[in-house]
Amino acid sequence: MTLIKRFIRVSFFLFTGLLMYACSVSYSFTGTNINYDIIKTFSVENFFNDSGGGPANMEQLFTESLKDFYQRNTQLELVRLNGDLQFSGAINRYTINPQATVSTQDPNLPDRAGQMRLTIGVEVDYVNTVEEEYSLKRTFSFFKDYDPRTTSILQVESQLIEEIFESIIQDIFTATVANW
Repeated sequence: MTLIKRFIRVSFFLFTGLLMYACSVSYSFTGTNINYDIIKTFSVENFFNDSGGGPANMEQLFTESLKDFYQRNTQLELVRLNGDLQFSGAINRYTINPQATVSTQDPNLPDRAGQMRLTIGVEVDYVNTVEEEYSLKRTFSFFKDYDPRTTSILQVESQLIEEIFESIIQDIFTATVANW
């Protein structure tokens, strides 16, 4: 009887192990769907500033931030040209607009902006040379608000740009290699 019980136990564990192996799912902590057996490299062309606004180094900041993000969050190797995944594009929007007015309660003084919004848009041309159906061309944009009554754009511009770029790059990452 013990030999039969042992056989049943061993068979059960073998069957359970095989079942779990056959039904396994591959997880990635960064959320990517990259098959590293066939996709090994990525390249990023310099993005240009076609918006007519922003600081002079804005396009360089975006290009380098995009490269750094993909290097930190994937196993892909950065190459100068012709990567398996290719990124190019331009910053096509840089606007500062009032969002909320504040009344001065004085009929002799004009109302003024209580919130200003910096909006940046980046057009991205993404080419997946291995799985062409995932290639896309799309504009990603994001904004941040600041209070012009307590600070000027010159005081917060670099911080706002950095925060906006982080959000845009995360959206690009999600749309390209996370396939959401």
